[in-house]
Formats: sequence, C-alpha cells, structure tokens
Amino acid sequence: MELSVFSAAQECGDHLALIGPDGTWTYRALAVQVRCICAGLSARGFDPKTIVALRASNRPQTVMTILALIALGIPFVAIHPRWTDPEVRIVMQDAQPAALLDDAQIDVLLSCAPSASVQTENREISDQDPLAILYSSGTSGTPKGAILSRAAFVASAKGSAHNLGWQTDDRWLLCLPLCHIGGLSIVVRCLCARKTVVLLSRFDPNAVLLHLKQSHATLLSVVPVMLHALLDADTDKVLPSLRAVLCGGAATPLALIERAQKQGCNVLLTYGLTEACSQVTVQSLGEAPTQRRGSGRPIAGMQIEIRNEDGTVLAPGCVGNIWISGSSMMTGYVGRSPLSGAWFDTGDIGELSADGTLTVYSRRMDLIITGGENVYPLEVEQALLADPQVQAAVVFGTPHPQWGATVAAALVVRPGFDFAALTESLCLRLAPFKRPRLWAKLLVLPELPSGKIDRRRAVADATPLLVRSLP
Repeated sequence: MELSVFSAAQECGDHLALIGPDGTWTYRALAVQVRCICAGLSARGFDPKTIVALRASNRPQTVMTILALIALGIPFVAIHPRWTDPEVRIVMQDAQPAALLDDAQIDVLLSCAPSASVQTENREISDQDPLAILYSSGTSGTPKGAILSRAAFVASAKGSAHNLGWQTDDRWLLCLPLCHIGGLSIVVRCLCARKTVVLLSRFDPNAVLLHLKQSHATLLSVVPVMLHALLDADTDKVLPSLRAVLCGGAATPLALIERAQKQGCNVLLTYGLTEACSQVTVQSLGEAPTQRRGSGRPIAGMQIEIRNEDGTVLAPGCVGNIWISGSSMMTGYVGRSPLSGAWFDTGDIGELSADGTLTVYSRRMDLIITGGENVYPLEVEQALLADPQVQAAVVFGTPHPQWGATVAAALVVRPGFDFAALTESLCLRLAPFKRPRLWAKLLVLPELPSGKIDRRRAVADATPLLVRSLP
C-alpha cells in the first residue's frame, strides 16, 4: 500500500478516484490537480520540516490538498471549520503550525501551474514521519493533539482491508468531516487501495441516500445519530444495497442495531479512537448479523488488554480499563513525551470475551459509583432507548451526600410520552441501583461537530432541569 496519488495515477489512471457534488476525477485527473497544489506549497517554501494547519470544508479541493500534503510529506493539523476562534487559538498555540490553509487559500493554490517534477520519491520522507495531527474533541478538558505517522495510517488501512476486503467496484461514501479521523481515514484507505471516494459536503440523510443510489456506493461510515436519521429517511430501501455500514464514534443503542437489521441494513459496529488512526475493533463482515457481538475483535495489527487500576491484566469476562497496542497507534501528543511502552490507556471501560470480542461500557470519567455500586451509563442508556417512547438519552451522575452519586437521565421523548410506563419498563430491565432517580426533558441533545452527542453540554443543559418525576 503506497501513499501516493502519483503512483495511483500511473497504476490505474482511468479508474475513478473521487466523486464530488459537482464533478468527478479519475486518478490521472486528480494527480494533475494535486501537482498544482504541490507546486503552490513548494513555492511558499513548505517542506517536510514544516507543519501547516488545514481549516477547510468537505470539498473535493480539500481532498486534493490532503493528497498534496501527503505527497510532499508535509504534516498538517486538522482544524474543524466550525470551531470557534478561541478553539482554533488553543490548537494553533499548541501545535505552532507555520501557516493556516483555508478554502480560499486552497483555491489560490489550485491556480498554480502544475509541476511534473513533484514526486514523493524525490523527497526524503520516512514512514515514521507524521502525516497528520488530530485533536480530541475536548469533551473532558483541554484538547490534545495526537501525532499520527504515515506508517500508522497505512497499518490502519491494512487492518480495515483485512476485515472488509476490497471488491472491484467498491466506492466509499464519505459524509463525515474530513478534519476528523473518521473522514480522513476513508481518504487514506481508498488511496491505498486505489478505490473511489464519494464525497458529500455535509451529512444530510436524504442527500446521502440520493448519492448512494446515484454513485452506486458500496460502503458507508456513520455515527449512531446519523444511522438513526438514515433509517428514518430510507423509504426506498437504499441502505440494504450496501456491502456494509460501519457505525462507531459513540455507543450504538441495541434498539438501533435491531431496527437496522430489520430494515436489511448490514451494520458493522466498530470501536476506535483518534489515537489509533480510527478503528481498533470491528465486527466481522464474514459473520452473520445474529452472530455479531459487542464492537467486534481487534483489526489486524492491533491488540487489546483489560486491566484493573493497578495495571494487572484481567481474565476474559472481567470488566476493567481498556488498554490498546499496535501498529496504527500514535507516536504521542503534541508537546508531551512520546508514548512510553507499547500500551496505551484509552480511558474507556469494557471487557473481552474468550474469543477476543470487545464490549465497551463507558468512558472511565463517566462511570457512576452510587452506594459502592458501579453503574455504566451505556447500560442504562440502552435500557432507556429500548422503550419506543425515548428518542435519545444521556445518563450521568450527580453528587449525593449519602450515596456518593445519584443516577440521572436527560431524555428526548416522543409525543404521548408516559413516564409511569417508562419507569415500569425499567424495573424489568435494570437493578434498582441502576435506575435513574433524577430526570430532565430536553428538546434535543447537543452534538459535537463530528455528529456525536456532546455529553458535557447535555449534562450542563439538563442539570438545572432535574426533577424526581417527569410530567
């Protein structure tokens, strides 16, 4: 697998590389545009010793710029176009990039005369050199920039390919932000495999379904909120035509999985994080939907251990802290020491089955300890979402002078909501200490730019509204 659009143009120049909202590009045509950007970047004096920031929207021109930066070996800091100025300043001060490229500057670079002499083999680029620096969403504090090497991206692409395989006509629809690991990893996977990216400017369920039909895409990556919206909108039964829909980035409710299966959607749950170039585990495409459990097994090149608080490795079936290791791991965080040792503490809680299947319960910081009992928010949220009255839910702990914490829930409910019926159904699903004692109703749950639920904001919005019983 070679990270070179120029090599791809030589190998399969007529193969479709990119389908955008307003045009299509073969690998040969895409390489021409990338050479223009390379020429412009080189004229500015940028080289592998330079770090640039990229704050650009989901456009074909952004994909071209990413490919140009990869070709030149210039690492880039991915900045979401929807971030506020203070958020951008934090990242710029931390990473210290030499320049910031936005949509307007990219258009200027594209107007440069292409240089046929720009080739990756003319430059000294190591596989261990950084390809990108991606910052966490910052839901638990100050964002940290994960330094992801070229080798890590290639290893992740190989791990994905080992599970999914590649078919001749595969096309991956990309509706996740390019500035997030989920979106960027799709570009790299398709480049390595010489496959086609179908790019959308943003997620809109009707637009996604239309482009799936028109582009004949075979693969799709979403977060649970997106999958829910797609299932609601899929009146023409487009989703069953896909080889696979990969769903990750947040806990996927069991009720949503069951609904997707009933509608013929082949969902593969995945668990990953920015620090591991996206996927760590994924359900196997070769297993029947009824056989799939948890978030699947580790992709090729990745390993998982479950440990207790003192670092002791726990036996299968024991709940503990999720530690990961492998070839797609980051080299470290910006401004901090490189990773010490081979293993990384994810901050998540889960368990491994005897066959290596991972089940993720919660972020460690979200764990609720009430009266000495551990309550995992995900388990309670799954129980709430199993009730058809509940559209969305976030479970969290609030301080309690006697029990340490009280379980609380923020809900988005459907018309005709009956609180008594909900509490009755929870009695059948949850032990008493796991049931929420405090409640809040919200019109919507706030989201991060990635489409994930912003748990911190949801808790802040819900806390002033908490009551013992919902009307």
